[in-house]
Amino acid sequence: MTQAGAQTSTGILSEEIKRGRNRLAITVVLGHAIKHIYNSGLRSVLLTAIKDDTGLTATQYGLLSTSGQVTSGATTMVAGYLGDRFANRSGVMLLISLSMMGISYFLLGVAPNYLLMLAAMLLVGIGPSLYHSPAIASLSRKFPDKRSFAISWHGTGGSVGEFVGPILTGALINGTYLVAFTWSEALQISTGPALVFGLLIYLMMRGIPTASVETESLRDYFSKLFSLLRRRGMQMLVLTTALRSMGQGAMMAFLPVYLREDQDISFVVIGLFLSSIQFVGILAQPAMGYLADKLGHKAVLVPCTAALGLLMIALKFSPTDAPLVFDIVLIEITVPGIQFGIIALAMGAFLYALHAIYIAAAMDVAQGEAQSTVVSLIYGASLLGAFSPFIAGVIVDFGSNSDAFVYGGAAVIGASALLGLTRLPRVHRG
Repeated sequence: MTQAGAQTSTGILSEEIKRGRNRLAITVVLGHAIKHIYNSGLRSVLLTAIKDDTGLTATQYGLLSTSGQVTSGATTMVAGYLGDRFANRSGVMLLISLSMMGISYFLLGVAPNYLLMLAAMLLVGIGPSLYHSPAIASLSRKFPDKRSFAISWHGTGGSVGEFVGPILTGALINGTYLVAFTWSEALQISTGPALVFGLLIYLMMRGIPTASVETESLRDYFSKLFSLLRRRGMQMLVLTTALRSMGQGAMMAFLPVYLREDQDISFVVIGLFLSSIQFVGILAQPAMGYLADKLGHKAVLVPCTAALGLLMIALKFSPTDAPLVFDIVLIEITVPGIQFGIIALAMGAFLYALHAIYIAAAMDVAQGEAQSTVVSLIYGASLLGAFSPFIAGVIVDFGSNSDAFVYGGAAVIGASALLGLTRLPRVHRG
């Protein structure tokens, strides 16, 4: 029985589909949170610390960030095929994903020069990108009656990881604490937990029955892929996702650099600040998902994507000379200014929450076909925007760090405009 046939005409699920699905959900959400703790810690704090310590130019820093995104986007497409072809091996794929992530972080930590850092970052992009397609597809197959709800919990796990990662990493390398690590040491010691959690995720998923595979061969996979890409709605979702990825990638790459270099914020405060942005997204995600189900995906995506772009540009024009300084237990702590903080927090409501709605919209366009492939298309669209941090770095070298916000905001607004001209299916739910 295929996943499409897992639910009978009477709406009753088979015992095989129901068995172990709650444990599967817990496992996948936990793994997704762990993955994003690593990703967010690297993007928000560790790469900034590398730039701060090694004196990289903005262009070099942007290229370092870009290199990981290139392999991430390419690997996501491979993961889509593997997720559909080996649907009953999801636990093994998640083990490989988290293990490769830990090993690549270790290699980045011991890289002695910039060229080897670039090579290590290429590996860094591979591990995490293997996770989404098999994870989301396995949830979709096991929860055909609660698909949106299950996928939303997957997103929530990622948001929790995005919240915890910058705080944990900032605390690890902040020099004012009794126990502090260099960015290199933090990367090296992160290997052990990644390997342990990878094995734990694999053991937790053992014995859970899965639905039969969706894709029989590589030829079948590409047939379904090209069939999806012939649909106008899917083409526009991939394009707008790429533009949104370009904007967010540039902004998120240079926001911590701006806080460090322009406002002299410490790493631990940068971590706390970026985590607070993600916390807003945790609260906003279920609300936006509810509205998308009630009003349609387009009714939520267009205005929210436009709002994100406008807020990113507004960061450029918020006061840059008004950070707040507090004396707490004889330690001077500098935090971003009030107006800048309010804009960034408002932006956080859309940064991560929008991605789940783009995926759900693509699922509707695909009408439930080749679900791992659909996920890989939306995640793989980021490959088109992978060079955005590098482009932003070139812009910054000729201007200022905050110019990256304008470039990023313009790309996101462009995505909103194109999406406004796109016809998406309206699926009635409830």
